Amino acid sequence: MASVGAPRSAGPASSARLLERLTARADPSGFVPYDRYMDVALYDPEVGYYAGDRSPLGPGGDYYTAGHVSPLFAATLARRIARGLAALPPGPPPVVFEVGPGDGSIAAGVIPALARSAGIGPIEYRLIERSEPRAREAYARARSAAEGTAVHVRRAESIGADGPLRGVGFANELLDALPARRIRSAGGRWRELGVRIEGGRLLSAETAPEKSDVVPPLPTGLADGIVMEFSPAAEGWIREVADHLTEGELILIDYGMSEAELIRAHPTGTLEALRGHRFVDDPLASPGEIDLSCFVNFDRVRTVAASAGWTEVAFRAQSEALGAWGFPAVFEEAIAAAGSAEAGVRIRLAVKSLLFGFDRFRVLELATRPRPGAGSGGRE
Repeated sequence: MASVGAPRSAGPASSARLLERLTARADPSGFVPYDRYMDVALYDPEVGYYAGDRSPLGPGGDYYTAGHVSPLFAATLARRIARGLAALPPGPPPVVFEVGPGDGSIAAGVIPALARSAGIGPIEYRLIERSEPRAREAYARARSAAEGTAVHVRRAESIGADGPLRGVGFANELLDALPARRIRSAGGRWRELGVRIEGGRLLSAETAPEKSDVVPPLPTGLADGIVMEFSPAAEGWIREVADHLTEGELILIDYGMSEAELIRAHPTGTLEALRGHRFVDDPLASPGEIDLSCFVNFDRVRTVAASAGWTEVAFRAQSEALGAWGFPAVFEEAIAAAGSAEAGVRIRLAVKSLLFGFDRFRVLELATRPRPGAGSGGRE
């Protein structure tokens, strides 16, 4: 996640409960694989990082996203969503779903822009967020943006909470924050990285992996000491969306690289810990109080998507995707409506940060394939 803040406070009682959660998920030797550690540290509903009332996003949080840098990001994304909705054949009312909406900043920009789109009828905008504080925050902001429009905002606990759906979904900076395994090459094999609980303390540790039959398979023949991350949770989520989206598209926006690029550019891994928009050296120092994330291995994501039945529409840099979605026209409209030279300068500075400050970001656009018996409801 991009960094731009007070840290979330957690007392001894909270830290003790988090250690209890980790102990319960450890193996008999006290070892916890990194994806389990990350799941508890970030998502435990009581003591996880995202369970706190303080929002981790924006200037007062720990990181910011493209939606906080410029409202033109959401306005351009809305154009892409509207195009996807217009391409749907006749059928039940479509749903626009945002997974991991955070504080609702992007929803607040997408909703009014969608409402202004010509030819778009009533829309359900569904917020899917597992953090209850973030879900409340996003819902309030989205509802406010939808007032007086034909957009109906509602919450859902998961992609499949209400059965199959059709429409267009997106996730901005979701995959990097899903629990990831960390592995290290040693002697022609992979070793599992994680933590060990000893005397009420968390220590870095490694062991032989519990799962060696990973699909897609892991690379072989690497030099000793190479660290690689991948997220079975993210890969499983992509399969889950494929199972429930009968017709439509999914847009994934995140920072990451191909597998070869990750190994070459980041031989010691990509794990990042943030607090107050600053990098934290030790990701084990304050579990539950800091943001944790890893670069997305897009090779694995694309392979899993293909095997799950998705058709890849496009894969490109975020700046290229924005250009293809109509960003120049959105920018010109904003400049024309700026109202003053000073406002125009602020818009241009924000756009510069949006286009050049997110150079590590990639956009993967996926579409459903025709299902057996779908008839005119399938996508060619």
